[in-house]
Amino acid sequence: MEARLKELYKTDILPAMLERFGYQNSMEAPRLEKIVVNIGVGEAVQDSKLLDSALADLTAITGQKPSVRRAKQAISNFKLRKGVPIGCMVTLRGIRMYEFLERLVNFALPQMRDFRGISRNGFDGRGNYNMGLKEQIIFPEVDYDKIDQVRGLDIAIVTTARTNEEARELLTFFGMPFSN
Repeated sequence: MEARLKELYKTDILPAMLERFGYQNSMEAPRLEKIVVNIGVGEAVQDSKLLDSALADLTAITGQKPSVRRAKQAISNFKLRKGVPIGCMVTLRGIRMYEFLERLVNFALPQMRDFRGISRNGFDGRGNYNMGLKEQIIFPEVDYDKIDQVRGLDIAIVTTARTNEEARELLTFFGMPFSN
């Protein structure tokens, strides 16, 4: 079974992108490559149990087991030693990527308080979009009663677009609610 957004890409978004940017070939048109979801848990230096709950939250949100990220170097001011676990991340591709994007756009973002759209400034100049969320509880998969702490998460949407304009247009077609 294919994800609804992937089907939408093939039937509606791809022809619209070909017409909008005048690509000669359908393989020239930008597409989603991957989505990386990351939770940084700096407090895990003192209490390693905090990382376990972050792993559980990220597993529930993405439906995939996260990998633990460790400190690359020691920073004495933060009491951080090299190799200490300080976060977790998941790289989503294929059907899971499309399903996550659909849940993000249709369920999670509208749940945010005072939501007026996401910033247009998150593009990096190479067709990728980065955004941060202040709380993981906006996702319907996270049980509000079982969380120990409200955590933020970073989402990086990687596309094959060459410019910010192409990437913005692609994500707009996918339904990303950009602010004016």
